[in-house]
This record gives sequence, structure tokens and C-alpha cells, in this order.
Amino acid sequence: MKLYAMNGEPFKDAELLAEHAAAREIGILKLGEKNLFFRVRLRTYFIPYTDIDRAFRRVFTVPANVCCGKGQMEMENLVICDAEKEIAQIQLPGTKAAKEVIRELGVRAPHIKLKKPAAKAPETEA
Repeated sequence: MKLYAMNGEPFKDAELLAEHAAAREIGILKLGEKNLFFRVRLRTYFIPYTDIDRAFRRVFTVPANVCCGKGQMEMENLVICDAEKEIAQIQLPGTKAAKEVIRELGVRAPHIKLKKPAAKAPETEA
């Protein structure tokens, strides 16, 4: 099995593979001791906790047509950011799973800010 860094470079490190095998799985995401793992199609990517500056939940509301009328479904995502930009958005199975992932990230990597960044005020021309 190969694991891929976020830049697409493949790794076959025995220690990294052992951590992946022992990691806690929540949906397509796995929480290891030093790394966060997630699947995208047939590839498994990893991000070291030391590279993560911020993580937060992003919820999308999707319209749904069901047998008894129209409704909405909420899709939970975990957004991972480094110091400058978003580096990953990982879909999670539900609200309970998303809250559990955020809690676990706080325990495993206390340096990670677990809040969405404040919205920037629009710049005005003088």
C-alpha cells in the first residue's frame, strides 16, 4: 500500500503504514498518533498534525426530493488549513462523527485552532 503526501508524492514508510493500520477510523478519515489520513478515490493521503494550523466543520445544505415531498440534507465536512490556505475538505458521515473528529483533533494535536477564521471585512477604496 502507498500513502501519498498532499503534494502527490508517494511514501512506503513502514512506520507510516503501521500508524495508518492502527489509526482510528471515522468514515473516510483516520486519526493516527502523528498524522491524519483520508481517502480520495483509490488513494490515501496523509497530513502530519504539525502541518495543520486550523480545522473546522463546514456544513452544506443540499436540497433533496424524497417520496413525501421536498426537504434538505446536511453534508458535514472537515476543513483542514495550513498557515496560508485550505489544504483539504473531507466529507464525514454525519454531525456526530464531525463533532467527534474535532474533539479528537483537539486531544491529539492541541496546537490546532478548531474554529473557522473570522471573515475579513471588505476593503473599501478611498
